[in-house]
Amino acid sequence: MKLTIAWIGKTKNAAIQSLTDDYLKRLRQYAEADGVSLKDELALMKCCGRDGRGARRRLVLLDSRGKQLTSEELAKFLGGHQDTNPVPLVFGIGPADGFSETARQQADFTLSLGKMTMAHELARVLLLEQLYRGFTILKGHPYHLGH
Repeated sequence: MKLTIAWIGKTKNAAIQSLTDDYLKRLRQYAEADGVSLKDELALMKCCGRDGRGARRRLVLLDSRGKQLTSEELAKFLGGHQDTNPVPLVFGIGPADGFSETARQQADFTLSLGKMTMAHELARVLLLEQLYRGFTILKGHPYHLGH
């Protein structure tokens, strides 16, 4: 399974970058995972093949209006995609003002990390941790049970 975690904007905090790198390294035990910083929403749509050029990828946008999942439900989502869909999966984390309505309509799935507002850099780390947790759930690793 190939995952791309794409965020809009540059990382301003070295600690956030360190955590991002750590969770990407952990994820790579279970999937081909990359993190990429993009300039804007248009670059994200291009990365996912929504511009009509290049390979189309399944796009999951993080948005407060999206569906909230438990860790187990996210694991099931990942497992279902892994078992039935060879298309790479892109998780998009938007800019501070969120995604446009056009981007939300182009997404294959919209995921919410909760009702509280959080900094987008923190949302990235939370998403990465939950993706890692999801894979450990699928593999029966004790990480999930110990936290």
